[in-house]
Amino acid sequence: MVIKEIELNNFRIYNGRNSIRLTTDDNKNIVIISGKNGFGKTTFLMSLVWCLYGRQMEDVDDLYNKEIRDNGGYPKYIASSLNRKAKAEGDTQFSVSITFHDVNIPEVQCNELKITRTYSTAKVTNPENVEILIDGYENELTKEVGPEIFIREFIMPTEIAKFFFFDAEKIVSLAEINTAEQRRSLSLAYSEVLGIKKYEDMKAELIGVQKKLRADSAGFEEKAELNHLITDVDKFESKITENNDRIKEITEKISEFKYESNQIQEKLIKSGSTITVAELNEIRKMENELDTTIIDLSEQLKNSFEIIPLAIVGNLLNDVRDQVEEEFKINNAQFDQERVQKVTREVINDLISQKKPENIVIDYEVQEYFVETIKKLIKKHFFADTIEVPSDFKELHGFSEVERNELNETINQLKLSFKENFKRISGEYNKNKNELSAIKKKIREAEEHQENPIIQADRERKEKLENEITNLQIEIGRIKQENDDFNNEIIKKKKAIDKITEKIQVSKQNEKKYKVTERLIKKLQKFISNFKEEKKKSLEKQILSGLQILMHKKGFIEKVEVQIIGEDIDINLLDKRGNFIN
Repeated sequence: MVIKEIELNNFRIYNGRNSIRLTTDDNKNIVIISGKNGFGKTTFLMSLVWCLYGRQMEDVDDLYNKEIRDNGGYPKYIASSLNRKAKAEGDTQFSVSITFHDVNIPEVQCNELKITRTYSTAKVTNPENVEILIDGYENELTKEVGPEIFIREFIMPTEIAKFFFFDAEKIVSLAEINTAEQRRSLSLAYSEVLGIKKYEDMKAELIGVQKKLRADSAGFEEKAELNHLITDVDKFESKITENNDRIKEITEKISEFKYESNQIQEKLIKSGSTITVAELNEIRKMENELDTTIIDLSEQLKNSFEIIPLAIVGNLLNDVRDQVEEEFKINNAQFDQERVQKVTREVINDLISQKKPENIVIDYEVQEYFVETIKKLIKKHFFADTIEVPSDFKELHGFSEVERNELNETINQLKLSFKENFKRISGEYNKNKNELSAIKKKIREAEEHQENPIIQADRERKEKLENEITNLQIEIGRIKQENDDFNNEIIKKKKAIDKITEKIQVSKQNEKKYKVTERLIKKLQKFISNFKEEKKKSLEKQILSGLQILMHKKGFIEKVEVQIIGEDIDINLLDKRGNFIN
């Protein structure tokens, strides 16, 4: 998929229709767009992100998230994108179009695809519209799934967009990943780019098919219980979706209130004549940065509090991990052993069925001897790597792969200087809280110079807005806690579903389908494990190669270590002594 053409119409600095054709050939296959500061390079990049993602552009880059919040929410932020000259001439509409060619959409013939996002400042309801044309025509697929989902599913997911639409400063923020949430977000992007997620999704779907086949074979009472549990899961998931929509609404309302509060603050400080507008903007910037830092540090502290009890029983956790790893290896080995036994049976059966000369008599003991010897030789020469499953093996934990990955992730986190990290986080949290209090005090002092009725009214309005913001932030915290409770309930209900379905014998009618699904899951599990290992080595090699070209210090980075633990992907740099480089 290649971008063929981009058209910007009355978008910010670009007045009227501006068409940029990105044609290339075999000898000239890179397009460079350059320009002086303020000539529209950042706007050009932003136009592509807006065209593809609209309101979801804040998920692509924190820069857009911050700008949207600072401008009082998405509607105000994007409405200000109408070109000033066009606005003065009475225009109310702006748009951005991207035309792609060499597009590959499964089961849809497509040579060229055009996405156009339009915004009208004259419309109060539904001011934004997206049109997708495939070879010049609307398509049923885009109508069925909706343009936003179509773009994220068939063009580029927002997780991958992080790696395509960013400026140089973004590289620094990618390197400064601190919280578990930030790492998970970046891990999801790695997983999408490396192609791991598609196979994980496929395996999850097959497990879902397996559960359905068991559920279909359930008796009346079991079916009733399963239906009740499934209804509960659907209900909780629906509530989480509603809560997430509510959080988005509240966040937008907070942005609007903050924007109005900042405007009043600027007015109050101007009337007090104690500091300049430039100084105010600098203080406001510091206040916003500290607010963001404190939220991040609070999240890190919350994660740390959850881990403290586990740190106390570290040795026991290691024992559990060893047992879980042993169980995982043996469960995988059972599939390999079935394969060994199948091949061995086929070879021995073929050998026994061969017609023997009449003058050779093989008695039972000789036959038994050769059968056992052939079994050993087949194992030795063809399946030497296959682990033997001990006859006395007993599964204690029966962890799923997700639970196993979570256990490994927790233990790794404990090993990587948990104590030092906790001290650092709590120290930084207190320091930033103190700095924020000092800045807020400075702003209050600047506001307290004049006491005429207009200023008094402004101050009261600002105080009311700040109380509203505080209450809304508390409401977001309450909703997030409610979502955590719902997620815990979903986990409990799903475990109960698994417990019931595991006991159900698959009916004769579904037995063949179940066995095929089970075989596919085991093969896919082994494939994913090998695939991850292959991608891990490839990524380590490529990152190290790239860093060795870029680094000024020779031999500064000796090794790149990529850790893939479930959905979490972490990248560590090591020096010659094996020490981590921050």
